[in-house]
Amino acid sequence: MTDFRFGILLYSQAATWPELLAAARRVDELDYDHLWTWDHLHAIVGDPLQPIYDGYTIIAAWAALTERTKVGLLVGANTFRNPGVVTKMVTTIDHISSGRAILGLGGAWFEYEHVAHGLEFGASPGERLTWLDESAGAIRTLLDGGLVTSPPGGRYAFRDLEQQPLPIQAHLPIMIGGGGEKKTLRTVAKVADYWNVNAAPDAMARKNAILAEHCAAVGRDPATISRSSNTWIVVRDSIAEAERVWANQMARNHSDLKDEDRYRMFFGPPEYVAEKLLEHVAAGFESTIVELPAPFDFETLERLAGEVKPLVDRG
Repeated sequence: MTDFRFGILLYSQAATWPELLAAARRVDELDYDHLWTWDHLHAIVGDPLQPIYDGYTIIAAWAALTERTKVGLLVGANTFRNPGVVTKMVTTIDHISSGRAILGLGGAWFEYEHVAHGLEFGASPGERLTWLDESAGAIRTLLDGGLVTSPPGGRYAFRDLEQQPLPIQAHLPIMIGGGGEKKTLRTVAKVADYWNVNAAPDAMARKNAILAEHCAAVGRDPATISRSSNTWIVVRDSIAEAERVWANQMARNHSDLKDEDRYRMFFGPPEYVAEKLLEHVAAGFESTIVELPAPFDFETLERLAGEVKPLVDRG
């Protein structure tokens, strides 16, 4: 038997606040493990000038208006904010939620929103991942009650920084999103409690093995890191009906996602969805985070919890 865990990510674009709140409350009532939204300043599916809300503000509101489910960003853009400020923000959300915050972090990738807002994007993905590694290490120390002074030559310039209050959680978890095998997975091994990656099952298994190598190099037990995949799921009695629901959601989001994304689109009956998720279990992943576009699909929420999870758990 497996205890496969589900998280739900609600698109922060092309949705109203009442829709985001109603869906979050249903996720909470159904006892999903975690609830996420994006950290983007412009829409990333379809037209970038569609309406989109701020991610940190959303999860702070969810923290106050839900009761059980953990809340976080998948994932916070490290380039947007000073890491000390991020530590203060997520600590505040942990108190608002009575100890349910997860800190999501990633290197950031969407150049358009950086240029439009005048935010420094970095010279390369490698430079951004170097910044992420420095940032994540400082945040971990601050969350655990330590003092941070930055070494010379780094991205940041902290001087005798410590913060109060500390989070409610004795160890507020950090989620690192991404699959870069040299830098990102090394950062995961060093500081992350959760890791999320978007890849086909064979690539997931390869990256999982590489993560184990990084863990060995830093003296970390890889079993202490929770692994989650990233999926789009629509549960209906037929594939055709599931495809129709998805097409309606993509129309709302002004998008028609390409065939190269099909490897993580599980559309159809519960048995089919469970079969595809078991491929992720075989790759070493015990959780998936399902991205839901507006209009939010309450039937899929109900059937994932009530029908798909028991099938995956039985294997």
